[in-house]
Amino acid sequence: MHPHLLDVFSRLDRSRAALRAAVESIAVPLRQQRPGPDQWSVAEVLEHLSIVERIFTGRIADAIAAARAGGLAVETSDRSPLPDAIETRMADRVNKRTAVEAARPTGTLDAAAAWEAVESGHRRLRALVEDADGLALGQVTIEHPFFGPMSAYQFVELVAAHEARHTEQIKEIARVLAA
Repeated sequence: MHPHLLDVFSRLDRSRAALRAAVESIAVPLRQQRPGPDQWSVAEVLEHLSIVERIFTGRIADAIAAARAGGLAVETSDRSPLPDAIETRMADRVNKRTAVEAARPTGTLDAAAAWEAVESGHRRLRALVEDADGLALGQVTIEHPFFGPMSAYQFVELVAAHEARHTEQIKEIARVLAA
């Protein structure tokens, strides 16, 4: 596997492990409970993550397919990591954000089903990007509606940063529910 892909998958795996630990720190019956009005439960956070990952995976898939059709070459360039400004924005839990309608959870999944949706999305993303292993994914550009153009590698890192953001949210939920 190309070192660039190893790097972004390593980050994705660390993010997923932290997410799992945060979820498992909360008793199963409490994962459905909202910590307050207009706040998401753990199950809803997980559903949101699965929705966003599905959207991102679709965008990455479309971009890779278009790049392949255009004769995408093998990877020879250095990898540009996710920009610090995006990292900072994703880590900021003080300034709350409202998810776009398409990424809002329905609240119809229990925590176990929501976790499976997250895991299923993770498997699809990995398989998609692994299938392009060795190609110049740093040259594959995907437009993010807020952050602008990013490479396929950066988009995978964005998935990890998004998970990390919501891992912190789940830790906040755990503290509220424990009080």
